[in-house]
Amino acid sequence: MSYLPTTMQGVQLEGHGGPEMLVVRQDIPVPQPGASDVLIKVAAAAVNNTDINTRTAWYFKQGDDSADATWSGKSLAFPRIQGADVCGVIVAVGADVDSARVGERVLIEPCLTRAAGQQLAAPWYFGSECDGGFAEYTMVDSQHAYRVNSALSDAQLPSFPCSYSTAENMLERAAVNANDTVLIAGASGGVGSAAIQLAKARGASVFAITSASKQQQVLDLGVDKVIDRASDLVEQLGKNSVTVVIDLVAGPQWPQFLELLQPGGRYAVAGAIGGALVELDIRSLYLKDLSFFGCTVLAPQVFQNLVHRIEADEVKPLVAQCFPLAQIAEAQASFEQKQHVGKLVLTL
Repeated sequence: MSYLPTTMQGVQLEGHGGPEMLVVRQDIPVPQPGASDVLIKVAAAAVNNTDINTRTAWYFKQGDDSADATWSGKSLAFPRIQGADVCGVIVAVGADVDSARVGERVLIEPCLTRAAGQQLAAPWYFGSECDGGFAEYTMVDSQHAYRVNSALSDAQLPSFPCSYSTAENMLERAAVNANDTVLIAGASGGVGSAAIQLAKARGASVFAITSASKQQQVLDLGVDKVIDRASDLVEQLGKNSVTVVIDLVAGPQWPQFLELLQPGGRYAVAGAIGGALVELDIRSLYLKDLSFFGCTVLAPQVFQNLVHRIEADEVKPLVAQCFPLAQIAEAQASFEQKQHVGKLVLTL
């Protein structure tokens, strides 16, 4: 690694709080790859909910001292370089990695099952339990760096890893197929817009819930019907009208999802931006024989399936805006306003 710099520019999260906790530094040591690691020169990295939730301690559960504001509930070590959505090029490899991988353009799988040279007892999230991609260089176990052969730009590729793998995992867990009618809550966000494309790629019919101001943007993704999130969902769609609900929102409307699901329907959830506490009438769950799926850890085939869809042009990137890495605070402020469709990307 003598041809590589010893220090790099990056953004360190120095503690829980506001954007002032994000510090741009020029003197961060470049990571030294272990035997099974690859070192990646970062080209671009996208902003997502996890970055902000971790910074603001959203994951902290009152009264649970062991859950210190991380995606997995593990204690967070500061300073931490965040950034889970990463595109870059492998520039160095560990002793146990084929040197032919140097020069590969890669996407990083954000849900890690291997790190620090060992299989993990519980998954880590890239940029949470370990340093991520908001820096010039980053490091990950080689099995989580996926070669991608695509004409898409460096700014476009980071729109995929977190949101699209989360969406693909939800669809995989719920076994979505061409016979399904899928309702997606939070359809204009990164995961929601990814779920639209991936569900359509599976041949399903798709209904999407979004705000009135974003309906045309969601329609442009190919949905069959758009529903205003301010409306009564049961009145708009009718009881027992969908086979699958893909939920990123939860919140006050949540009981209506169970009314919309057909008997034998499937509900998959991977977010709660509308409110984490919901009211469940347990009779709806058992009398309708519903199946519930909490979706966090990616099934082994999910990320490779996503890379294949990218390479086959079956999904398209949605990039709302690009910012230089040093403007991370501005990018996160824009993200929190929720006025965009697609991803906000930091370029290096």
